[in-house]
Amino acid sequence: MSTLLLLSAGRGPRECAWALTQLLHRLNADGSRRGLTIRQVQAVPGDRAGTYRSVLIEISGADAETFAGSWTGTLCWQAPSPYRTSVGRKNWYVTAQTPRLDAAQTTFSEADVDIVACRTGGPGGQHRNKASTAVRATHRPSGIVVVVDEERQFSLNRRIALQLLRQRVEQGDETARRAVTTARWRIHDDLVRGDPVRVERPEPQRPGHRG
Repeated sequence: MSTLLLLSAGRGPRECAWALTQLLHRLNADGSRRGLTIRQVQAVPGDRAGTYRSVLIEISGADAETFAGSWTGTLCWQAPSPYRTSVGRKNWYVTAQTPRLDAAQTTFSEADVDIVACRTGGPGGQHRNKASTAVRATHRPSGIVVVVDEERQFSLNRRIALQLLRQRVEQGDETARRAVTTARWRIHDDLVRGDPVRVERPEPQRPGHRG
């Protein structure tokens, strides 16, 4: 079992990108203790080296969804800014949400197309109407239908109909991919500051520990 989780620093300051990185380390450690596998799928780096504006991870293993749920929502990393010592703020917020899944790509196959000879009306179409050279083609998986009567030969209209169906199926896939990308980027604007589901802090240094 596996599930995706998208962590985003939203439009917060550079400390939020730093906080995301710290929270990601904490999430990875928590997942490892539970026997889960966490894989980074995509990442957008922050302004400072080693930080992230957003990270998409895949969590695999038993109870992966339950684990992801425990990290879903507004997360808070509580620590002083490592960049601006004059800033008194110590709470840096990150959001974690389950993103929309990637749109599946449709594999176009002529075997999935129903082709029927038909007659269409219109000026100059008398000969074609009598001979039923027009083509009605239906792509069963998507439900897309095209009717072609441009040529006087059925075989030519059939070829054109298949080309049109292939183009429209590909256009539909591209539209679906853009919708998924748009939905994922909207998560970056959904960050709610305050009332976090988790507040994490740096581990206290052991006595005698330096650095």
